[in-house]
Amino acid sequence: MNAAACMSAVVDALGLPANARIDIRVPKKILVEQGAPTSADKRAIQDGIDELMWFAACKPGTVGVPTFADDIREYVEVAVIGCAFRGGAKSSRLIELIHRAIPYPVFLITADDQGIDVSTAHKRHAQNEAAKVVIDRSAITRLSNPTTPSPNEKAFLDSLELSKQSHRDLFALYDGWVARVEAMNAANLSGSFLVSTEESQIMRRRAAIEDYERLNKENALLRSQAAKAKQISQRVDLNQRIKSIERAMEQAKQAMGSEQP
Repeated sequence: MNAAACMSAVVDALGLPANARIDIRVPKKILVEQGAPTSADKRAIQDGIDELMWFAACKPGTVGVPTFADDIREYVEVAVIGCAFRGGAKSSRLIELIHRAIPYPVFLITADDQGIDVSTAHKRHAQNEAAKVVIDRSAITRLSNPTTPSPNEKAFLDSLELSKQSHRDLFALYDGWVARVEAMNAANLSGSFLVSTEESQIMRRRAAIEDYERLNKENALLRSQAAKAKQISQRVDLNQRIKSIERAMEQAKQAMGSEQP
């Protein structure tokens, strides 16, 4: 897999104006200085990141979308960032560190030897430090190869185009990208990629994903307990609970793929 080509395919799918593109390499030392709270994180950045790219800046002067501000958050720019990881990199931690290090909301595209991750993370003002921002809600989805996408991945990439997002303000624009990342996660479970601009449907899908993830963890725990159970009565009870949870998981998957209000 060509990491640069895969990341470029996702950036191109955004359909950004030429004047929004920056396409500059960002030195790792900046991330180390701004986004590494521990020595272990500093090592993870130095050892795990091959290249960090700032692809684009989405702001009023480049994409024609107004800024947003209220008591909770202020969005004056959305950054499109790419990062290629080396083999053995602590990808999950590095993705979190990149989102935390940049004060703007980030549309982040990362590549490792397994595929491409697209992640988003809303930001809000820290409660006790007015000048600091913290992650409010994050979403991440994996693509196998954006240069040769599956039907659902192609539908996801097509849905990212700037012209298909809300232009009300930068919060609404970014929230549209968040919803599409969540829709891709739902598609990986339900089998179909569905885009909705209805807040009620987006919230229902988000709740269904959260329910599925919670139930999946509970199911894994019960299966582990069942494997260790020595008494037949215990195994029977645990297996009944597992079947009940699996039915609930199936219902959650159906809710993800439903377009009904």
